Amino acid sequence: MDERVFLYKVGQPIPEWDLQHRLPINKPVGPECKDTGTIFQINSTYMDVTDQPHGSRQWQAGGVLIAVVGVVMGFWMEYETRFIFPDAGDLLGDLFCLGVILIFGYAAFRFGRDEFFALKRRPIRFNREQKKIFAIRRRRFFAKQGEGDVTWDVPWNEKSIFCIHKGSGNNQNCYHIRCYDVDDNGNVVRAFSIGREWVGSANLEGVLSQWNYWCWYMNQGPADLPKPPLFFSENESVRESFLFCMYDFGTRASPVFRMIMMPFILLMTSFRLLALWTCRAPVWPNAVKTVSNIAADDAFNQPRGTTPVGWGETALAQQRHDYPFDPKKEISSWIGEQDGAANASLWAKDIPPKI
Repeated sequence: MDERVFLYKVGQPIPEWDLQHRLPINKPVGPECKDTGTIFQINSTYMDVTDQPHGSRQWQAGGVLIAVVGVVMGFWMEYETRFIFPDAGDLLGDLFCLGVILIFGYAAFRFGRDEFFALKRRPIRFNREQKKIFAIRRRRFFAKQGEGDVTWDVPWNEKSIFCIHKGSGNNQNCYHIRCYDVDDNGNVVRAFSIGREWVGSANLEGVLSQWNYWCWYMNQGPADLPKPPLFFSENESVRESFLFCMYDFGTRASPVFRMIMMPFILLMTSFRLLALWTCRAPVWPNAVKTVSNIAADDAFNQPRGTTPVGWGETALAQQRHDYPFDPKKEISSWIGEQDGAANASLWAKDIPPKI
């Protein structure tokens, strides 16, 4: 479920489940380290990753477009009752049409303002030299020179609270990693979600491996990190949008299932493309650009050269054995449950293991 639908509650404490599942920044939370498909680019200075809604923005875009249709239908019903069938119009009918317009209009504005005529992506930058995370949150329409888009920053230290957040959807629990900024009383000031969403308790293993990956980068650098399974394109093509929507129904779905679902996949692709085509690329503030310089000879600057970018190119490179499939690394310092799935099952409980 898109994190923007059910927002965090400003002024209230962090949800108890989230706080129980707080993630440490200075020690591993599982036996392996790997990225699970979150990265735009990586180098010795910073790593740009996705926000949680990035991979499934077609769902919110579709909901917003349905809300817009609802507004149009509300106006059309009012027009019909007033001008085409004036004898059918009365105060109750007017109020009904007004209610339809207001409800759908509110939904279209609330959920559409960050989806249409906004940003093509909202990258989250792990800057290891500054020991900070910079997160672009919203388009700034009337920015001053060098101001860039609305950007939050949080320190990479114990004052920032990173948690596994649990929601529900499709009759299963869904999880993502969330950063909370709190006041002196422990109440939430702001929050944002990093990376992607994992559905089902069994996939908590991926959550923990992903957190280990980001922590390894921030604490030890990129030298010994396994490669990401793919790099997402910062300039998404029509093919990439289609593959996002197709893989949303399962990366290992059968060809028959995909053929059956193809009309719906194409519909969702059109929603994603309409949203992207109305948006522009994000602009980092000059203050962030200044601390994000990449050395010309940075050996860890990726993607570059023959490194594939995006779902399609990466799949072809893996078929040619030019790019690894599901690269990962065991963490030798891990002293907890050695089986990743068993460790994840412990974290799925309301009170996770102490580490």
